[in-house]
Amino acid sequence: MPSTLLIGVVVAAFVFELINGFHDTANAIATTVYTKALSPRVAILMSAVMNFIGALTSEKVAMTIAHGLVDIELELYVVLAALIGAIVWNLFTWWRGIPSSSSHALIGSLIGATMVFTASAEHVMWEGVLMKVIIPLFTSPLIGLVLGFALMKLIFAIFANWKPAKANTFFHKIQIVSSMFMAYSHGNNDAQKTMGIMTIALIADGMLAAGSGVPLWVKLFCAITMALGTSLGGRRIMKTMGSGVTKLEPSIGFVSQLASGVAIETMTALGAPVSTTQVITTSIMGAGSAKRIKGVRWGVARGILAAWVITLPITMVLGGIFAALVGLFL
Repeated sequence: MPSTLLIGVVVAAFVFELINGFHDTANAIATTVYTKALSPRVAILMSAVMNFIGALTSEKVAMTIAHGLVDIELELYVVLAALIGAIVWNLFTWWRGIPSSSSHALIGSLIGATMVFTASAEHVMWEGVLMKVIIPLFTSPLIGLVLGFALMKLIFAIFANWKPAKANTFFHKIQIVSSMFMAYSHGNNDAQKTMGIMTIALIADGMLAAGSGVPLWVKLFCAITMALGTSLGGRRIMKTMGSGVTKLEPSIGFVSQLASGVAIETMTALGAPVSTTQVITTSIMGAGSAKRIKGVRWGVARGILAAWVITLPITMVLGGIFAALVGLFL
């Protein structure tokens, strides 16, 4: 029988994944909604379905979270503290409309909670953090930026002789496909973080052997919860993503979604838990700057960048604080 504390971890994981769903919904559908390719209701439903499918596809990222960041078997209260820290940061950034990274919030909180639990930094696998978290933190947005810029330039060359009205109609239609791809890649990478943290909890409670993969019921739990969260929408962040970075057109929406989907799928294949928020934002910036550098609102982009930079250290502190507090009671 699962312990009461494990049930608490599962509830916290449900809350985190639910928030992750509506917090990051904008990543996949903001451009589609703001270019009026789809209505918000249809876009959110489509995103929920593709998130669900993506979440069941692989478990490489989950294995990074479960076995590649810390080298000690954690107690359940530490896992619970890590989830609480990530939830607090996600709710704060959602309330403020800041497109921060749920992925890095969870990772930072897990590292901070582990450091407080062990009273040292020795059990954090810093090489794994560097290779799977820090380096992708910078390279995945860069890939999105470069791909967005290059693909937009290619689109300009291919469709140079098309009439604007005809081109807009064409990209309105195919943008739906790119949005589906982006939603799939979001589910494939993001849902796995919660799968990984739940695997850690099951090992800590003795319900799984050390080094085990992700049970099917955990995959289904996370996939369904993310899809449910996505269906609740994310209109606060959607406003920033859809109209705050640059003026969106159907072609820019298509390119940014395609570029970000390719970048995220590449990182997922490498087992790197990247931020879909970061990648789609830089893809939009890259596509927008290919048309007109001054058309990108770099002030807004700087604010988003600041949120990326502070997420890891702040959530490390939050995870540590909650590990200490929960530890006092348990």
